[in-house]
Amino acid sequence: MYDTGVAILSINPATGERLKEFSPLDDAEIEKRLARADAAFKEYRHTSLSERAELLEAASELLFQEKQKFAEIITLEMGKLFRDSLAEIEKCARGCRYYAENGARFLEAEPAQTDAAESYVEYQPLGPVLAVMPWNFPFWQVFRFAAPALIAGNVALLKHASNVPQCALAIEDIFCRAGFKEGVFQTLLIEPDPVEKLITDPRVKAVTVTGSEKAGAAVASAAAREIKKSVLELGGSDAFILMPSADFELALNTAVKARTINTGQSCIAAKRFIIADKIYEQFLQQFVDRMRTLKIGDPMDPDTELGPLATEHILQGVHNQVQKTIAAGAKLLTGGNRIQSPGFFYEPTVLVDVPKDSPAYREEVFGPVAAVFRVGDAHAAVELANDTTFGLGSSAWTQDREEQKLFASALDAGMVFINAMVASDPRLPFGGVKRSGFGRELGAAGIREFTNTKTIWIS
Repeated sequence: MYDTGVAILSINPATGERLKEFSPLDDAEIEKRLARADAAFKEYRHTSLSERAELLEAASELLFQEKQKFAEIITLEMGKLFRDSLAEIEKCARGCRYYAENGARFLEAEPAQTDAAESYVEYQPLGPVLAVMPWNFPFWQVFRFAAPALIAGNVALLKHASNVPQCALAIEDIFCRAGFKEGVFQTLLIEPDPVEKLITDPRVKAVTVTGSEKAGAAVASAAAREIKKSVLELGGSDAFILMPSADFELALNTAVKARTINTGQSCIAAKRFIIADKIYEQFLQQFVDRMRTLKIGDPMDPDTELGPLATEHILQGVHNQVQKTIAAGAKLLTGGNRIQSPGFFYEPTVLVDVPKDSPAYREEVFGPVAAVFRVGDAHAAVELANDTTFGLGSSAWTQDREEQKLFASALDAGMVFINAMVASDPRLPFGGVKRSGFGRELGAAGIREFTNTKTIWIS
C-alpha cells in the first residue's frame, strides 16, 4: 500500500497564510497514472522528433504568453522575488525552445568506423521517468529535466515538493495545453513516503532527483536496488574565490547577489567566500555593509531585495546552523536572527573565523548566510575550496591567466566559472561531483542521460 499521508498545503511564506489544501492521491489514482504513463510511452516513443519539437515550442509559447500568471504562483507559493519568478519562467521558455531546436541534432545517430559493413550508435528513449523535484526553482528544475526527456521520447512523472502543489499542477497543465497526449507528462500530488514504491514499480524505468543529500541517497539507493538509472543533483557549498587582480567592484556586487539570490536558497549559491589577504579587509567591510542594508520585505514589491525563506522549517534549520556555528567559535558580523514579523524572514548574515567542525563550514546552509575566509594565495584558496564533501560549482575572480588555469583545473567541482557567477545554461551540462551528486542535466549530456545508447553492428 502507498502511504498517502496528510493534506498537501500551499502556504504564502511572506505572510504565513494558508493558500490552498490538496488531498494526496490514493492508491487507485496512483496506479491509474502509472498505467497511463506506461500506455502513453508505447505511443509517444514513435512520434517524430519534429512532432516533439512542435509540442515543446507550443509549451514555450504558453510560458512566454502567461509568464505573469505563472510567476505570481511561484512568488505566492515559495516566496521568490516576483522579478526573479518572471525570469525563471522566461528561462523555462528558452529551455523548451533550445531543445526544440537542437534535440534532433543531439539525438542523431553517430556512425562509427569498425570492421562491420555498417556500425553506428543510436539514442533511444527509456520509458516513464520519475522526477523528484525541489521547491526552490519550482518551474525551472522541472523544465530543465522535462524538455530534454520529452524531446528524447520519454514520458514523465513529476513528484514535486509538497509545498509547491500549485506550481506542480500548473506545469502539468502547460504540457497538456501545449498538445502533449494524455499520460506523457503527469503530476503526482503525493508525500515523500510513496516515492520508493514508485521507483520499484517496473513501469518506471529511471529516476532523477534534485534535492538534499538525504533525499538523493534514499532515491539512488532504491533505484540501485532495482538496477535503474538515476541522476542526482544535490546540495552544494560553493566557493567564491576573490584574488587581488579581479575587477573588485564587479566581484563585490556579484558576491552579494550570489549569496542572496532566491534568499540564499539555491544549491549553486555562493556560500563560502575565500578572499585573498591583500583585499580581505576591504572586501569584508563593504560586503557586510551591503548585506546589512539589503531591503527585506514583500517579494511582490519591485523594490524588495530579499524575500522570505520558503517554510518555517527551513528558517529554523538555518537559524540552528548559525547558532551552532557561533557556539563553535565563529564571529558574527551582522544578522543571525529571525526577523520578527509575519512570514519566514531571516536577517542577511555574515560569519568569520568559522571553525572547521561547524555547520557553516561543513554543511550546506540554505539561506542568506555567508561564511568569509582569508587566504594567502591562489593555491591556498584551492585547498580551502576543495575542503568540503560537496563539489557542485565554484566561482573564481582573477585577471591573472595562470590563476585562471589553476582554478579551472584544480577546483573539485562539476562547474567552474571564472569572473562570473555560477548559473545553469541549457547549452552546457549541469551537475556536480562528490556528494553533490552524479549525472548531468542540460546540454547534449543531459538529453542523453535518459536514453539507451545503443550500439548497432551490421555485417
